[in-house]
Amino acid sequence: MKGKIENEPAIEPMRTRVALHPFLAGMNRSQLALLIDCAMAVQFKKGQTIFGEGEMANRFYLIEIGDIALEASNGQANPVIIDVLGAGDLLGWSWMFPPYTWRFTARAVAPTSAIFFYGTILREYCERDCSLGYELFKRMAPVMIKRMQAARRKMLAIQSGAEILKPSPVKLSE
Repeated sequence: MKGKIENEPAIEPMRTRVALHPFLAGMNRSQLALLIDCAMAVQFKKGQTIFGEGEMANRFYLIEIGDIALEASNGQANPVIIDVLGAGDLLGWSWMFPPYTWRFTARAVAPTSAIFFYGTILREYCERDCSLGYELFKRMAPVMIKRMQAARRKMLAIQSGAEILKPSPVKLSE
């Protein structure tokens, strides 16, 4: 079949796909029902940009198959790959925290299948059901720490390697 991702998840109901994703393991039925209400299947082609740093963050993804690179850029050089995410990983936590903008750019480095969640709707659900918001926060906090540590390691590697981080030139007047 043209456009099919190799090893694509079987055509399972969204309820099953959400409930079986490792990121959501152990969530209760009512919380899963709210998540399922905001979920849909998506696919990305190799090289496709999923979201860009600084853009509005209004969604997140649970990766089922494939690989996604998280990139950072200062706009002057090639982007730096901070981390590569794969099956079982969460992509996107910025939808949950003001100012709701992406901190990195995400790009598929292989054909990828994921579950898309409408973050803006889910934020409303979290406001009404604090236990849902708390449960998601507990699951996202380690992901955020891991990503920030990956960015720190990358920065230190660049700084100590052949490339030296240079400060951006200061513009005295516009």
